[in-house]
Amino acid sequence: MSPKTAMTKQEREAFLAEPRVGVISIAEAGRGPLTVPIWYGYEPGGELWLVTERGSRKGRLLERAARLSLCVQSETPPYKYVSVEGPVVGIESSDVEKHERPLARRYLGRERGDRYIETSGGADARSDSVRVRIRPERWLSVDYAKDFVGL
Repeated sequence: MSPKTAMTKQEREAFLAEPRVGVISIAEAGRGPLTVPIWYGYEPGGELWLVTERGSRKGRLLERAARLSLCVQSETPPYKYVSVEGPVVGIESSDVEKHERPLARRYLGRERGDRYIETSGGADARSDSVRVRIRPERWLSVDYAKDFVGL
């Protein structure tokens, strides 16, 4: 990564705060890390968070993991990406109205997000859901548009 293309702290936090599908990697003993796409929440300066089922493979690995990595990217040129690594700092029961509905609305919009929550069983289907909080510690970022300034 060239210092010329690196994002500032403000740029990378703003980019991460946009509704992008992220890809997390979680260490798994005896094999490569589990790497899967996720919806996540983030506000600049705060913790990163996601919701998953406690009993899922991802949920079980997150219970044991001390750290994870997340990468988000733009899909069109000039490309940008932000990658963060950090410790899992909390796992607690998820609340549909505080966590899951706002997350669904972030990615699908209000109407489609609400429909997603209701058609997937609402609060009753989410009794095993947990909210996992991660503190971003290490950042990598690139904004290739900075290479094209003046062209």
